[in-house]
Amino acid sequence: MKDFTCGFIGLGLIGGSIAKALKKQNPKIRMLAFDIHEESLVLAQKEGIIDICYSALTEDAAKQLGGCDLLFLCAPVSKNEENLQLLKDHLKEDCILTDVGSVKSTIHQVIEREGLTSRFVGGHPMTGSEKTGYENANELLFENAFYFLTPAKDADASKVERMKELVTGIGAIPLVIDCKKHDYITAAVSHLPHVIAYSLVNLVRENDDDGMMKLIAAGGFKDITRIASSSPAMWQQICLTNTENIESLLRAYIEQLEQMCTYLEQKRKDALFDAFQSAKDYRDSFITTSGSHANRLYEVYLDIPDKAGAIAMTATILALNDISIKNIGIMHNREFQEGVLHIEFYDKASADAAVALLKRNNYTVYEKGTK
Repeated sequence: MKDFTCGFIGLGLIGGSIAKALKKQNPKIRMLAFDIHEESLVLAQKEGIIDICYSALTEDAAKQLGGCDLLFLCAPVSKNEENLQLLKDHLKEDCILTDVGSVKSTIHQVIEREGLTSRFVGGHPMTGSEKTGYENANELLFENAFYFLTPAKDADASKVERMKELVTGIGAIPLVIDCKKHDYITAAVSHLPHVIAYSLVNLVRENDDDGMMKLIAAGGFKDITRIASSSPAMWQQICLTNTENIESLLRAYIEQLEQMCTYLEQKRKDALFDAFQSAKDYRDSFITTSGSHANRLYEVYLDIPDKAGAIAMTATILALNDISIKNIGIMHNREFQEGVLHIEFYDKASADAAVALLKRNNYTVYEKGTK
């Protein structure tokens, strides 16, 4: 897709990141955007990403945006139907219409009701950030991330192919799937885990009378509840739009928890072992099936002396050898983990180089490979 016009209804983290990635791929792309946050539009125009900006979806703005070759719906899900009402009569015949929402069935129902199915190819990039807004947009956000495409039943095949090309062009991995299957899958591996994480954090909060639980919380607890720091407003909307799937899977999960309670109550050691082993086997298989997905993790743990400048010295050694660090932190609770310093890297080559370099500098390194 070399020369075309691209429009954005909403220019936050995802919309802004797509715009930046497309602009990097092809600087000649003409881009239009509507967003209620004028500061985002001003910044995007200043950076040379967006050519024409609209802070209100007026009749004229709808006409201009509707004339784009490709139009992204990136506003909050609750606004999609309202925005489509303003845009639908202005969409040119061969316009590709897409969105970026993490729940697909709802938008597909709206698209079908409005008679826009032939041009709609739903989208859901499986990436994001705890930060929001255009100011945090990143052209590399989609590198090696899965990007679901959910075409409407009678969507033009050529439009689907063009979207696959676009997704590949920004560094993501396109996966074409039915919208209902998408919602069930994401309810299981994304939406339900968030509900569980929020619930687990609240459980500990309600039982942490003296603050000791919070003080030592790390390791497993910190890992499985990290996502509880995500936007409450966003997850409220997701739960209210993918309700049936989340509720169904949550009830199934509750049944599993009740089964575990029975095993514990009856001290059924074989049943407990089998439950843990089957989960371990399946979880360990993620390493070999995750491919180049962005969630693959390359990490090492190492011992460092407890003195001022120890972390800075370690980071400097890596930086001087052009090894980039993705994340770094102290392990306050090491009940299940050797090593005081935890370092994550972007790829295996960087992790391997770091291990060799640190060992040469007399660090004790504990390699953990990938997750």
